[in-house]
Amino acid sequence: MIANRLAVVSRSLMTSAVRRGGDGGIPGGNLPFQIKNRFRLTALFTVFFGSGLALPFVLVRHQLLKK
Repeated sequence: MIANRLAVVSRSLMTSAVRRGGDGGIPGGNLPFQIKNRFRLTALFTVFFGSGLALPFVLVRHQLLKK
């Protein structure tokens, strides 16, 4: 009985959230960056992941050069 009520409540919450979606299911509509220009997207991904990969090496170099 209680499980049945919980199922109904969770189902109603999920459907109301989907109805309030807003942008109508446009691919990439909820992303914080544009995906239409693939060259710009590639550059952004390269900078984002490249900076994360390079950071430990830059920090080690900084530590080794300190006096």
